[in-house]
Amino acid sequence: MTDQERTRLEAHERLKMSLRLNGTSLAAEARKLKVSRTTLSLVGLRKLKNERIEQALAEAIGVPVSELFEPTEPQEVKK
Repeated sequence: MTDQERTRLEAHERLKMSLRLNGTSLAAEARKLKVSRTTLSLVGLRKLKNERIEQALAEAIGVPVSELFEPTEPQEVKK
């Protein structure tokens, strides 16, 4: 497993835990958004970009989208 994959997996696990602590789950949010749980997982793993789902997940746990979906890849430094 690469560092990037590990970082994405850890972020996804934090998302699932945060949802549980807020009384919901990926499955419940998927039903609410009328998408598959797989789609939500792919968004949570940062393998699929979907602004509507990202916004809904951020709202479900009460954080800004930018905090929940902060970049997981190293950012290129501009000189």
